[in-house]
Amino acid sequence: MAFLENRNKINRNRPTIGVTGPDKGGEVAWLFAALGVRLAGGKPVRITPSSPRTSDGLQGLIIGGGADIDPQVFQQENLINEYLQRTLQHPRKSFLTRVGRFIRWTYYPLLFFLRKLFSRKPQWSVDRERDHLEFQLIHQAFTKRLPVLGICRGSQLMNVYFGGTLYQDIQTFYKEEPNPSSIFPVKKVRIAPGSKLQQVLGVEKLKVNALHHQAVHVPGRGIQIVAREKNQVVQAIENTLAPFMLGVQWHPEYLPQHQEQRRIFKSLVQHARLVQAQIEEPDMQQAISSPRSRALEAIEQQEMNLQPRSGNA
Repeated sequence: MAFLENRNKINRNRPTIGVTGPDKGGEVAWLFAALGVRLAGGKPVRITPSSPRTSDGLQGLIIGGGADIDPQVFQQENLINEYLQRTLQHPRKSFLTRVGRFIRWTYYPLLFFLRKLFSRKPQWSVDRERDHLEFQLIHQAFTKRLPVLGICRGSQLMNVYFGGTLYQDIQTFYKEEPNPSSIFPVKKVRIAPGSKLQQVLGVEKLKVNALHHQAVHVPGRGIQIVAREKNQVVQAIENTLAPFMLGVQWHPEYLPQHQEQRRIFKSLVQHARLVQAQIEEPDMQQAISSPRSRALEAIEQQEMNLQPRSGNA
């Protein structure tokens, strides 16, 4: 009995954060998300449809992005060209600055090839089991008032849970300039003053990476849009009905060298230390056995009707 009590005790020193992902692929995203949690003082636990673990109880959640899709050859060429243009070939930087950038920014090509090494072959499908599991975990976390961070696809799923809708393809927003798909922080984002995200980041302007083709359209119940691009594409949301429920369209886990991005994970862990409940094994089993949401099925059907794409990363 003492063992069970210890197992279910809320760990306030090193809270356990569940990080969701697919059964196949997603290893690199998991490693970097886990790093973000560890640097923030938390204990990461990987959750997939075939391994719905709760460890010693989950005090917080990260609803992760899609699986790592094998990049195409042209993306590899673009990456090298972009890397050189931002470093050695930058027209407005001094020679020493360009060399310094070339050395410091080797992180981005290394990340690209690491994702490529552990990626799966390009294919398109709806991961119904994962969507259902994550949808129900959002429900559990919201009911228990646990902190949640949604990343890319996770942010979109959060909006759908609260009754919102999505743009299935955001290319129409990029008629005057192309929509970049890059692990580099290439998109300029404006953060809403006074929002929780702005308080977490400490800035109102930010450059972020871009690995998605969908975005939030109509915000759901309690959902507030707190970051946009210049063309009004939504880049971040938060739920005003929860203590901490934040969704970002970019991938902060791939930008650990930026203090602002690390603050997102730090804030998640800080809120996890204050919870009064947690997701335990019976909660997980209830989530798995719950009926599928009609709203989720509707979104999945829309995605199935689209032409095959590389998906959200």
